Amino acid sequence: MSDASIGLFEQERGSDWIRLRTLILLRWSAILGQIIAINVAQRLYNLQLELSLCYLVVGASILANLISIFVFPENKRLSETEAMSMILFDICQLSALLYLTGGLHNPFAVLILAPVTISAAVLNLRSTFFLGAVALAAVTVLAIFHIPLRTEDGSILRIPDIFLFGFWVALVIGLIFLAVYARRVTNEMQTMSKALLATQMALAREQKLTDLGGVVAATAHELGTPLATIKLVSAELMDELGDSEHLREDAKLIRDQADRCRDILRSMGRAGKDDLHLRSAPLSTVIREAAEPHLERGKNINFEISPVGGGETKQPIIIRRPEIIHGIRNLVQNAVDFSKDKVWIEAHWSDDRVSLIIADDGPGYPFHVIGRLGDPFMRRRKNPPDLAERPGYEGMGLGLFIAKTLLERSGAALEFTNGTDPFLIGREAPEKKGAIVEVHWKRDQIEAKEALKKPLGLNKQIEI
Repeated sequence: MSDASIGLFEQERGSDWIRLRTLILLRWSAILGQIIAINVAQRLYNLQLELSLCYLVVGASILANLISIFVFPENKRLSETEAMSMILFDICQLSALLYLTGGLHNPFAVLILAPVTISAAVLNLRSTFFLGAVALAAVTVLAIFHIPLRTEDGSILRIPDIFLFGFWVALVIGLIFLAVYARRVTNEMQTMSKALLATQMALAREQKLTDLGGVVAATAHELGTPLATIKLVSAELMDELGDSEHLREDAKLIRDQADRCRDILRSMGRAGKDDLHLRSAPLSTVIREAAEPHLERGKNINFEISPVGGGETKQPIIIRRPEIIHGIRNLVQNAVDFSKDKVWIEAHWSDDRVSLIIADDGPGYPFHVIGRLGDPFMRRRKNPPDLAERPGYEGMGLGLFIAKTLLERSGAALEFTNGTDPFLIGREAPEKKGAIVEVHWKRDQIEAKEALKKPLGLNKQIEI
């Protein structure tokens, strides 16, 4: 994975994704609602309001919107500081309007929850704490200091003190709960989005490698015949030019270079595994191809490929799909990373199912996270033994998530378990005592159909 993609994953929040136009439109909606509420209270219910001051506060919000429209471009994206400043302005403007219209005795005081909720969804934790503290302070001040609401005959509209205290408590709890709730849900969405992006990048990389292999195989196949012709003709020239040593050496050079080209294409052809006749392969071939990058890492990898008792003995021919190869490769990498000495890769099949089991002799999955395996960016603090054993390892769960997502896309069902109880030691523990991953497919989901086994056709004659 590239450094740019890793940097993308480590972006903590997405405040610079918010357009200024979005907050401007939301503010226009709030301004319209405030004007309607003031007019209804004054004209329909004859409440005695400080209209000049109320319209001054609303006018400040209108002026801020107009300045934002004319100063900044329409496609302006807000930075962290700019977004926080706009939300802080909205909290102060709403608090000033509530101060002029009864404080917490005004039922519209509940709207102060909105800016803090937006902050929790789009800003970082420090900005959210700051704006939440300002909102809590504003709610507390408004409960005590405010201009009371008066009716036409001069009586004051107020709720009983016990209800006022209850409303204040409800607002405080609402501010905290909605901020935590919005932040948690947004974090989950962003984490899943980043993990799916990583999965798509991994699959795209595997697909490119597969496509490149097809080009290499096709090149080796097409150039094989002309190179053989060059070699044959050069050999005949060598026989006919026996009297001319100089020309005979040139013919020999042509033959040697043709042999060299043949060897290069042969080695390249081994990497080209997506030729038409290799889009499907036996189950054992696909599994060994997936595990190949980890065979020389100093661990003993044991393969066991056999039918389930009573099933047919012939291996199923499965489709060489990039998601299957990359998913299995990630599981094998995880087993090799955490094993002590041995890794077991077992594949079994029956008339209707294909199963793959990958086990190791390592410490196994921690029991407190085994239920969350497959979740992306699942960090855990490393203890000193982990640091000593795997100093470069950063356990984020992304590899398992990619493997799980890609294999499930192919129709697989995965199960993560441990091979033994962690309290069993020495001879009491079985050999396969570490992590175990079981992957199950319905056979018709991955088995190559007859339609994929088309003949390659005749070679076309080369026109000179």
